[in-house]
Amino acid sequence: MPTAIVIGSGIAGIASALRLRAAGMDVQVFEANSYPGGKLHAFDINGYRFDAGPSLFTLPNLVTELFQLFGENPEKHFQYYQKQEVCHYFWEDGARFDAPADQDQFAEKAEAVFGLNADIVKKYLKLSRKKYDLTSGIFLEKSLHKFSTYWSAETLRSLVQMYQLEVNSSLNDVNEKRLKEPHLVQMFNRYATYNGSSPYKTPGIMSMIPHLELGLGTYFPKGGMHRISMSLYELALRQGVRFHFNQPVKEILVQNRRSVGVQTDSGQHFADWVVSNMDVYSTYKKLLPGQKHPERTLQQERSSSAVIFYWGIRREFPELDLHNIFFSGHYREEFASIFDQKTLHEDPTVYINITSKEEPGDAPKGCENWFVMINAPGDYGQDWDQLVAQARENIIRKLQRMLGVDIAPLIEAEDVLTPPLIEKRTSSHRGALYGAASNTQFAAFLRHPNFSSSLKGLLCCGGSVHPGGGIPLCLLSAKITASLTTNV
Repeated sequence: MPTAIVIGSGIAGIASALRLRAAGMDVQVFEANSYPGGKLHAFDINGYRFDAGPSLFTLPNLVTELFQLFGENPEKHFQYYQKQEVCHYFWEDGARFDAPADQDQFAEKAEAVFGLNADIVKKYLKLSRKKYDLTSGIFLEKSLHKFSTYWSAETLRSLVQMYQLEVNSSLNDVNEKRLKEPHLVQMFNRYATYNGSSPYKTPGIMSMIPHLELGLGTYFPKGGMHRISMSLYELALRQGVRFHFNQPVKEILVQNRRSVGVQTDSGQHFADWVVSNMDVYSTYKKLLPGQKHPERTLQQERSSSAVIFYWGIRREFPELDLHNIFFSGHYREEFASIFDQKTLHEDPTVYINITSKEEPGDAPKGCENWFVMINAPGDYGQDWDQLVAQARENIIRKLQRMLGVDIAPLIEAEDVLTPPLIEKRTSSHRGALYGAASNTQFAAFLRHPNFSSSLKGLLCCGGSVHPGGGIPLCLLSAKITASLTTNV
């Protein structure tokens, strides 16, 4: 029986292990932490439950198809439902917009609130879908680093229509041209943060991302986001995948230009395939010290990171929903602070996720569990204690202005996650959430492939390699990675 070792049990690592197991391999997973899931982890503070990391769930079929690989009924182990509202948006000028999930309703409500003709919004969303349809089958579901990807009718059709992808314009330029209305421009600019980039730098092709929410839907997994990783972990256990926790891999073993296994504190473990779910930078720098490194790839600009406050709030806010965004009044300056000055802006955009809106048991009665996140630069040696303390004050002042309530005395439970802690817990270089940033027009082509070009038998999955970060792309990276075992 062929054998495989997976380094790391993030969502892509677990999904890769499942796909390799479905292909008939004996699979072992080595994890440095004491728990599976990577960033998709959860914890409790004084009766409040928090999902530690990703909070948006789209493309649920990428999860359910992993159960179907083994003939299991996903509904017996993993349940979810579609949200009828995508997000509640707030602006400093007092504007508010509760975004419906239905595209026609969204466009009509946008016209009522912002005065922009609904047909303009519908046309924008239609183009978003077209960009997604043109690119998903190639750029998201296949390796960009294999010649076979480019020899198909689908690829040729997409290449012929490349001009429609608007890769030569920034996302902001596209949105200002097509939407014009400032609130809607800012609303659709925010999708750049889904891959840790700036809307003023990332290419216009990223205007396809709204289709994931407004076209394909946003969902809530019963039990919270942590249930995604845990249900797949439980599936892997049922299918015979072996997990080794508290066992960090020290080195990838190489013989004759081929990876042959890993070294841990418990000894050497050999396998036909080694799949690294570790950040690709750390994979090379920490696990392959004597090997040639793809330095140009590893030196790419890192994506943004985050500062996250986990607050147990002793009150309920009916005007808030599962997803809420309080926009900065200085959006361009905020991204300049993050990417150019490597600091936090004094007026940050604040995202608040409240799972107790869907799962009342996530907070004590009459209370809410607030996951409060602002975009942040990676860790470049800043004084994070000072930055976090100032950010906390700025966030509380902002929410007081925009909600009319002093939040500070309502916080009865608290924890905080910073870029240095993200790096420590997940080995993400500089705490970047998405590996490399997508701040250039060809960034998608420059991400590290799902295989090593210099070492046979070494594959890579997760948010730091192709096709990118976030739950859907990590699951797609696992799918691509597993497929390569038959043709690498």
